[in-house]
Amino acid sequence: MSENCLFCKIVAREIPAQIVFEDNHSVAFLDIGPLFPGHTLLAPKMHCETLTDLPLDHIGPLFVNAQMLTSAVVSAMGAEGSFLGINNRVSQSVPHLHVHVVPRRKKDGLRGFFWPRKPYTDAAHLEQTAEAIRTKVAALKAEL
Repeated sequence: MSENCLFCKIVAREIPAQIVFEDNHSVAFLDIGPLFPGHTLLAPKMHCETLTDLPLDHIGPLFVNAQMLTSAVVSAMGAEGSFLGINNRVSQSVPHLHVHVVPRRKKDGLRGFFWPRKPYTDAAHLEQTAEAIRTKVAALKAEL
């Protein structure tokens, strides 16, 4: 737990929140600035800033809970679908890993990604980018 972290304080019940789910690994609560009613945040109880900081043995339980919570939010809100998102540092208003679960409806005004698209300059740029990522994936997998 980080004593200055807003979400750690919610986990510790030092700050009130509308908690909708909790288990040994994570807690889910309504976002106080929702995109739509039902916008829920799922956060690991362990303090970590980004997804890459979360220990491997915590990733599975977090995403099992994200899957269950998505189904619950969609059903409870009578939504047609959902949007899930994670910010890692950039645009992260609270530096504690959390998954946004947002109920969606067709023509709800939310337009996919909120930023302009930046296409590849040509086929070579596309291939160079793919190869750079493949190389890093191979190196990271070799470390496991």
